[in-house]
Amino acid sequence: MARKLVVEADGGSRGNPGVAAGGSLVIDAATGEIIAELGAYVGIATNNVAEYTGMLEGVRRALTIDPNAEIHVRMDSKLVVEQMAGRWKIKHPDMQKLAVEARSLIAGRPVTFEWIPRAENSRADALANRSMDMKQSFGL
Repeated sequence: MARKLVVEADGGSRGNPGVAAGGSLVIDAATGEIIAELGAYVGIATNNVAEYTGMLEGVRRALTIDPNAEIHVRMDSKLVVEQMAGRWKIKHPDMQKLAVEARSLIAGRPVTFEWIPRAENSRADALANRSMDMKQSFGL
């Protein structure tokens, strides 16, 4: 049976566009243990670009930990969740590129997406904010 990993991801931008970063955690679904914490500094970008970045880096790390794992992504970005599920169109060129990158990364893999309320995503939000404060990435 495949290992199950949960990726909690978030992104933020101070100014939108402004200083932006994504944050993510990789969690062992069976034990609840946090395996990795990441901050991905983007520079000046929109919050949606930062959300995609947080998700991408979290999934990348999960696949590094176990390339055969089932991955469940939890995010408070309805936009990213709906776009990755194929239910919403992607109009913005920056997000189109990120969505192509994400689809390529997860192609043929058991990856699911779930929208969660912002209040349930405070750990990933804190990592994104830490990366914005530091103006650099960490844990990648």
